[in-house]
Amino acid sequence: MSSNNPIGVFDSGVGGLSVLREIRVQMPNENIIYFGDQVHVPYGPRPMEQIQNFSEGITKFLLKHNSKIIVVACNTASAAALKYLRETFPDVQFVGMEPAVKPAAEKTQTGKVGVLATPATFQGALYASVVERFANGVELFQNTCTGLVGQIEKGALDSPETRAILESALLPMLEKNIDTVVLGCTHYPFVIPLIEEIAGKNVRVIDPAPAVAKQVKRLLEAGGLLSQRAEEGQFRFMTSGEADSVRVSLNLLLGIDGEIETVTWMDDLIIR
Repeated sequence: MSSNNPIGVFDSGVGGLSVLREIRVQMPNENIIYFGDQVHVPYGPRPMEQIQNFSEGITKFLLKHNSKIIVVACNTASAAALKYLRETFPDVQFVGMEPAVKPAAEKTQTGKVGVLATPATFQGALYASVVERFANGVELFQNTCTGLVGQIEKGALDSPETRAILESALLPMLEKNIDTVVLGCTHYPFVIPLIEEIAGKNVRVIDPAPAVAKQVKRLLEAGGLLSQRAEEGQFRFMTSGEADSVRVSLNLLLGIDGEIETVTWMDDLIIR
């Protein structure tokens, strides 16, 4: 495998772009292929088995494009499918999303932490394990922010509807004296400015993307697969949904004007 092979990144939609953004910061010379499964977004309310099937199909597709490592840049897919993917593809390195409960528990002064995530993330064994290992002595307040992923997919980052969803989630937590908010969905970092506006300057917001990118870099270095290119890496963006809407999101969220390639699902496989 060549060190110039791409990093494969996928999410149910545009949320994983928050992870891609950090990968670009830490590893600007890496080639990246990003897949957004917009035809199935959001993953949150879907059954675990279905999310596993989607994740397996996307992994096969990214491997067909010679990805040297797979980043599951989706908390819901990580919760539902990461263990399954590692068992199904034992020779592939995967990096997934883990709710940042540990750093939140270490940094909170009030002992009260808010966690924003999808229903599938809260119901998954991964989240339960993180809470059991790291949240001793810390009180967690959870909210699924129903509708927030859809708002971000539409690019409505500071609309009245988006503010209403976040206020409904955050204000009751703030009344309980939380001082830290954990973002348990890769879509949510794109509304950090609005979260900070609602929560106030004394509340810390934890975005897990930098830690995920750091882990990707560590694994590539350990395997001798970190790109040695001198020039900036190239990007390919693919979607199972509408290219035009993804193009708008790409520009809005990352400031990138790029071509979007469209693909089609057929019997749990992705075809061009």
